[in-house]
Amino acid sequence: MATWDDVRNLALGLPETSERISRELPQWRVKDKLFVWERPLRGTDREALGDAAPDGPILGVRVADVGVKEALVASDPGVYFTTPHFDGYPAVLVRLDRIGSAELQEVITEAWLVQAPKRLAEQFLDTGGS
Repeated sequence: MATWDDVRNLALGLPETSERISRELPQWRVKDKLFVWERPLRGTDREALGDAAPDGPILGVRVADVGVKEALVASDPGVYFTTPHFDGYPAVLVRLDRIGSAELQEVITEAWLVQAPKRLAEQFLDTGGS
């Protein structure tokens, strides 16, 4: 089971990442571009999801495009999901209490790569970042 400390450590371990608090919730940015954030479900989310609305901590994760989001949700709907609020937007929601540490590292790193400036991302990959 992943924790917010895991998210924080993984995100801040990536180059040029900063942590901010917005609306009393943590979010992590690379060069001022949001890539992962705490995203509790809102009333409208719970209403839309009905009985499928998960309890527990929810991580918002930026992805490359809507196709990637759909692939993640299809690959493991017990971990990845979305709400109507994110329709058409390249982000997926992650049940933090159901994702393994290696997979968490992968989705956070991929989110960082999506949002990082091209030169910074290339430098990271060239130095063995994963």
